[in-house]
Amino acid sequence: MDHLGGYSQLLSCYVWKLKNCKFHMCSSEAVATIWTIEQVHRNYNFSMQKGRGRTSRIRRRKLLRTSASGGGTGRGLMSKTSLREGQMIISLPESCLLTTDTVIQSYLGPYITKWMPPPSPLLALCTFLVSEKHAGDQSLWKPYLDILPKSYTCPVCLEPEVVDVLPQPLKAKAKEQRARVQEFFASSRDFFSFLQPLFVEAIDSIFSYSAFLWAWCTVNTRAVYLRPRWRECLSAEPDTCALAPYLDLLNHSPHIQVKAAFNKETGCYEIRAASRCRKHEQVFICYGPHDNQRLLLEYGFVSLHNPHACVYVSTEMLVKYLPQTDKQMNKKISILKDHGFIENLTFGWDGPSWRLLTALKLLCLETEKFMCWKRVLLGEVISDTNEKTSLDLAQKICNYFIEETSAVLQKVSDMKKEKVSLINQLILVETLWMEELKILQTSAEILNSLQTPFP
Repeated sequence: MDHLGGYSQLLSCYVWKLKNCKFHMCSSEAVATIWTIEQVHRNYNFSMQKGRGRTSRIRRRKLLRTSASGGGTGRGLMSKTSLREGQMIISLPESCLLTTDTVIQSYLGPYITKWMPPPSPLLALCTFLVSEKHAGDQSLWKPYLDILPKSYTCPVCLEPEVVDVLPQPLKAKAKEQRARVQEFFASSRDFFSFLQPLFVEAIDSIFSYSAFLWAWCTVNTRAVYLRPRWRECLSAEPDTCALAPYLDLLNHSPHIQVKAAFNKETGCYEIRAASRCRKHEQVFICYGPHDNQRLLLEYGFVSLHNPHACVYVSTEMLVKYLPQTDKQMNKKISILKDHGFIENLTFGWDGPSWRLLTALKLLCLETEKFMCWKRVLLGEVISDTNEKTSLDLAQKICNYFIEETSAVLQKVSDMKKEKVSLINQLILVETLWMEELKILQTSAEILNSLQTPFP
């Protein structure tokens, strides 16, 4: 196979860039840019052998704490010096990015340009990843492929019995995601067969569903955004994804602010610190203000103490404790739908969201007060009775969720004992539920305090 010939340029770019980088590296090879938690422990302990004093012990404990905060990924980047606000963290030349241009300029290019209808940009990237991974030691992208996760924990990769114990909103999205990826794979098999002349082995043994799923997850969880491009040999779907070797080693933290974008003037994808970072601390980026269900769905992990985490309330739960005799209930639900108050109703660390309380206040309007519904949506107080009734209803919903969550946690605990092979997947789901339980318990306390003024 005539592999990508520009990889030496990629490596030389990395060598030049890494010489000027202020990150701790545990390998003399420029492309081996990751450090594992174990490597940091081992390297640092060795360097501290001659320092047995109190200062050495404090530094050692500090490094172990910061290096272990990578969410269990075992990889990350650590600053060798203090970083000031606005300082450049990473500047990665466009030539170092793996994009559809990389694929088109490779041995796959002639096949992509001939295939009709044109393959999507996502399919081009996934195909290249599967092909290069299959090439093994012969792949010039091997240094990058070697540091990619061998498997992923997005819901699309979880076993069905594990998906079944996910929160209902996430479970529905997970099943949709699985169906979408399976359909994507099935619709791409003819294109894979078209590539058979490139390989000695049977194409089905190379482009298996598991290999394709790995490639899809790699792009979905690790790609950065580039300005939209258009290639005649690709479909009209947005071509905005790029894989960024080295850059994608930065782990996520919801408490971190960074500025990340492609700089047209420098021709580099740049990340700048939006806040200070101390020496020997792990450097993080933020994937966005996502709640834990979104993080698990798209990236395959849960963020502890995530300020954006929340528990979603469905329409069915909204009306669960309302009187069935309310003849205006259908009209109230219709009003909420028409004004966008039927979705994204949540409990968070600050208690029930304003949207949730507003929806409950409208649903709790007495018959004689029904015409005040517009004032409710504007945030006005209608009556003490309405305020108390809606808070009581929020408390009942919250208590129900607490009981349900506790029951699911017990079920997951039992499954961990019975299905040892699924222990890692179950621990991930358990962490999600435990975080949601903490949110609900906090919300229950807040609701109790809100109800105090009412007799």
